Amino acid sequence: MTIGGMENVEVFTSEGKGRGLKATKEFWAADVIFAERAYSAVVFDSLINFVCHTCFKRQEKLHRCGQCKFAHYCDRTCQKDAWLNHKNECSAIKRYGKIPNENIRLAARIMWRVEREGTGLTEGCLVAVDDLQNHVEHFGEEEQKELRVDMDTFLQYWPPQSQQFSMQYISHIFGVINCNGFTLSDQRGLQAVGVGIFPNLALVNHDCWPNCTVIFNNGKIELRALGKISEGEELTVSYIDFLNVSEERKKQLKKQYYFDCTCEHCQKGLKDNLFLGVKEDPKPSQEVVKEVTQFSKDTLEKIDKARSEGLYHEVVKLCRECLQKQEPVFSDTNLYMLRLLSIVSEVLSYLQAFEEASHYARRMVDGYMKLYHHNNAQLGMAVMRAGLTNWHAGNIEVGHGMICKAYAILLVTHGPSHPITKDLEAMRVQTEMELRMFRQNEFMYHKMREAALNNQPMQVMAEPSNEPAPALFHKKQ
Repeated sequence: MTIGGMENVEVFTSEGKGRGLKATKEFWAADVIFAERAYSAVVFDSLINFVCHTCFKRQEKLHRCGQCKFAHYCDRTCQKDAWLNHKNECSAIKRYGKIPNENIRLAARIMWRVEREGTGLTEGCLVAVDDLQNHVEHFGEEEQKELRVDMDTFLQYWPPQSQQFSMQYISHIFGVINCNGFTLSDQRGLQAVGVGIFPNLALVNHDCWPNCTVIFNNGKIELRALGKISEGEELTVSYIDFLNVSEERKKQLKKQYYFDCTCEHCQKGLKDNLFLGVKEDPKPSQEVVKEVTQFSKDTLEKIDKARSEGLYHEVVKLCRECLQKQEPVFSDTNLYMLRLLSIVSEVLSYLQAFEEASHYARRMVDGYMKLYHHNNAQLGMAVMRAGLTNWHAGNIEVGHGMICKAYAILLVTHGPSHPITKDLEAMRVQTEMELRMFRQNEFMYHKMREAALNNQPMQVMAEPSNEPAPALFHKKQ
């Protein structure tokens, strides 16, 4: 399917939500409904020297633009492809003498494109940037203040010889970025590296239990079906992670996206009882539940602090203590328990304590399976990490099973050509071979494994970061 081929969808008025997109034909799990390149996109301020400004891949060695010394590229091809969008930026940065923040850089890139092409519909777009929602009228005091500061800086950065836009239009563009900015991740989908505006994607409404997912792959986003979608059905994605009680999700959506969520899961509070699950036999008193919940909240704050200071052994100690307190009270789907299991398994893997990490990772996956949609991308990534941890711990059967499960999910959410799916396929082949060897001769398997580990350093897990997994939509928290 060609990019810009939007024949699979049409714009309609969605009840209570304004505009939306609906399917013009039937889709099945893993189908790509449409793909879209960014109208404009920029690399985050913190990563401008580490990520290519054209394809958003992380690279060890990048070429720098000889003119402005700001833009970085993989090679001459990426640099050439960037010139149309970088030309104005290049001279503006030289004239301004410093580098403005990502919001200002993105607003300027959008306006240079508008200057080039006019304000109407661009090819392959169902909606013009002018017609996207900006929600500026809903901004709180803090957001208004940030907007004024950004607009002042923008006016100093914007070249006098470029087309001059009204203050109202400039504030519209900043508003559009604020509520429609989409997070771009690196080539493996593991780190958020930039933000872009995708007008067609901006028309897709939110549902906490959506029928589609979005993935950034090879310079474009893909809207992918999570299951069967009937002709005429509205297409939805989730703007936030599902793993929270409905009340909290609604608060987050209202604060960040200025709407009241009316999806079925929020209206009926579906799965809330699992998120707050407590043991059935013996059932703890409300007092005890309240006390352990508060203890968990306090511990999570301490963990955040310890993690930010790199005190990983302290993090493990805090997690163990809290999990011990939760054990007799919370059920295996309780949010607070799952948050701790996720942290402790990740940190222990980083510390190479794989045996203990694998035990926590298995419990985390058991809980996630009861909560997430079976084709949820975050579930797939969590199962993959747990599978790797179990593989490293020598639990080859469990590890292989999890890697297969993760592979099946990522084929739907990411597709077979995504680098992370390809990595998983290689792991699946490797663990399958090891599993066969293990079943033929367990003793020999452990001997060979030991020799392999002695000759070759264990693949170390990435250092745990305090950053959550890349969220779909880029929001200033």
